[in-house]
Amino acid sequence: MDGERLRDYWSHEVSALLAAHRQFEILLPNARTRGAAHRGEDGRYVEDLVRTYLRKYLPKDLEVLTGFILRPAVKTDLSNRSRSGDEDRHSTQLDIIVYDTGTFPVFQRFGDSVIVPPEGVVAIISVKKTLRDADISTECAALRDASEICRSDKKGNERVRGPFLALVATSCEIEKTSIPTEKWIFEKTEDCYASLSKFDDLIGLISDLSQWAIFKKRPRKNKNDSANYLYFKFNSDEQHFGFQMLMSGIMSVYYDSTRRNVKRPGFTAFPRRSPDEKLGQIPFSELR
Repeated sequence: MDGERLRDYWSHEVSALLAAHRQFEILLPNARTRGAAHRGEDGRYVEDLVRTYLRKYLPKDLEVLTGFILRPAVKTDLSNRSRSGDEDRHSTQLDIIVYDTGTFPVFQRFGDSVIVPPEGVVAIISVKKTLRDADISTECAALRDASEICRSDKKGNERVRGPFLALVATSCEIEKTSIPTEKWIFEKTEDCYASLSKFDDLIGLISDLSQWAIFKKRPRKNKNDSANYLYFKFNSDEQHFGFQMLMSGIMSVYYDSTRRNVKRPGFTAFPRRSPDEKLGQIPFSELR
């Protein structure tokens, strides 16, 4: 199977993304530790960098924003009153919301900061400059809660596919000795879903974009009870894996048949290779 041109292309693009982050640290170094002198700005710069690169490639109807999701308990469609017994709900502040502004409205906007209804949310991404121990539980829980707010009002298989959920960073300080680090991260993720969740509410990607990725594999149609999590350690020529997985996850939702009747283009390319490890399974109650 070919796709070598795309792999070479994404390899150069992601190398440029990671190099741009290093340039920020070179220009504004911290005199005592690694990273930039201004930690808060360093983190915001990484968010802006990821946001900029996503904007570069995603369809024009998708905006890459930041802010909140508000689910008002009001009538939807012409006469859908399924929220009549609910209360208004909103998410915590979210680093990146990929939102279909070509189809759905926005409640409020100040630049890239928005409050949006859940129907147009295609992806929710937490971004860290450095991934640390506490981030796994905290961010998985925040993403799960935001995904639940976005759940379609329809029932069962008629529901629209939920947003892609991801936690990405440009470096990682999680390092374990008694257990492989990737296994520890998976177990922390698993703990977040101790009670059965929907498949769509399980995080789809956790990645240090320069080193490794933990990716959720979609279940076969005839076996809808557990989500498989796969670990990929990037070789020197595979640094494009993490960002490509992020792009693939977003586009898989945007072009899903429950959302639109448009064929997904061939836009990403991965070499044929097995994961470095199958970390385990997280059971779920139903697909969405």
